[in-house]
Amino acid sequence: MIGTDAIISFVSLFVLFIVLGFYGKYWRRGDLDHVHEWSLAGRKLGTTLVFFLIGADLYTAYSFVAIPSGIFAKGSLYFFAIPYVMLTFGVALVTMPRLWTLAREKGYITASDFVKDRFGSSTLSIMVAITGIVAELPYIALQIVGMQSVLTVMLAGYANAQIVEEISLLIAFIILAAFTYTSGLRGATLTAVFKDILIWITVLVVIIAVPISIGGFHNAFSHIKPNYVTLPSSLVPAYATLILGSALALYLYPHAINGVLSSESAQKLRKSTALLPLYGVGLAVLALMGVLVFAVPSAMNFLSGFPESSRGILVVPSLILYTMPQWFSGIALLGIFVGGLVPAAIMAMAQANLLTRNVIKEFRPNISDKLEIRITKISSTVFKFIALGFVFVVPATYAISLQLLGGILIAQILPAVLFGLYVKSLKRTPLIIGLLVGIGSGIYMVEAANNFGALTVSLFNTGFGAIYIAVISLTINLIISFSGSYVMNTIQKKKSES
Repeated sequence: MIGTDAIISFVSLFVLFIVLGFYGKYWRRGDLDHVHEWSLAGRKLGTTLVFFLIGADLYTAYSFVAIPSGIFAKGSLYFFAIPYVMLTFGVALVTMPRLWTLAREKGYITASDFVKDRFGSSTLSIMVAITGIVAELPYIALQIVGMQSVLTVMLAGYANAQIVEEISLLIAFIILAAFTYTSGLRGATLTAVFKDILIWITVLVVIIAVPISIGGFHNAFSHIKPNYVTLPSSLVPAYATLILGSALALYLYPHAINGVLSSESAQKLRKSTALLPLYGVGLAVLALMGVLVFAVPSAMNFLSGFPESSRGILVVPSLILYTMPQWFSGIALLGIFVGGLVPAAIMAMAQANLLTRNVIKEFRPNISDKLEIRITKISSTVFKFIALGFVFVVPATYAISLQLLGGILIAQILPAVLFGLYVKSLKRTPLIIGLLVGIGSGIYMVEAANNFGALTVSLFNTGFGAIYIAVISLTINLIISFSGSYVMNTIQKKKSES
């Protein structure tokens, strides 16, 4: 059971978090009645701030609990998260400065703004926007799952723990909605810096203190099966395609693009992106906690009191609670807790931008700037509470599986967004068809892989082994988009020659 010292440090720092969130309204003042000021902080964030913001954006409560959870439950397959984040920053360095330059030049706020302008298609733009909104919802929900894991560990042993947990989440999201509505991305940026500092302190302390207390890493690895140490050959295709599919998808998420477009310059964006692999080192350390916990009997005894399906998500919070001093546990657990709140805020803001600018304005193009920002702020609040309600009614294990489906969906906008930045020959009609077929085939393969039951698997068995479905469906999408564009260009060329 958690002690008074942990509760005091947790609550005290959470109060500071709230103050920073609301102070964002006055930090680097701008007219928050304009969308680019509210949702992109006026495009004024430098190298260090973008580093912290995107770090907070991409390394979320889900990263802190789900990756160690997967390693705890399944072994080395889930270590795919480490090389994939390294690869994804390579993708970002090639594509995101180009997108930023076009966005600054032409006033884009979202990827859908670029798609509409590039291909002259409202239909394709709306489809990209809706895909982003839908794919983002389970991602927000998973931030809440990570936050729940902290509260579950903290409240274990107390009376009415579940009721207190739900009330605590509701209060936290009311506060989040209030300061996001008031401060926009400025508040999210300040809280992102605060959250990242807490996480880095936690990672560095735990990775030094826990191995020392248990007699070294060799002791931890002596408690586990061989598949935790080496990757079985049968899983190599799954491992490789999870790396590739995840790396291609990450910077397509609306919240990632939102963070990118807040940068002050393309050069500063490149510098911050080049530094972001440091977070991959932190993630590798966090992943190892899924192994370290096996050598901590008190933490394992605590986990044994929960159903097997829900133990993994509690690994990191329980490891911290049973190895660290109480006052430090409060600090570390708050880091994970606000590690869900900060990205949830940015994700909901990105969804709201897509809904307002790329869906509603397509049908009401003459709405005023004041009405646009009001709808955007209200939509951002609504999306937060939709995700919160989703978590309350859907089991956590199901929500986590849906996030993998979100990755399959968001990968399908890659031809229009990333290839659209460089390949001039692409045409809108094949892109629309490719997007629809990619999404349809991805959903079907997910259902088939799960025998049309509960969604727990994102790999599809082929003659080459199990492969991440996002890679298969994206390949189909790319074939349609490129071959269809080639045919249309050939026909057009023949017509012009005749």
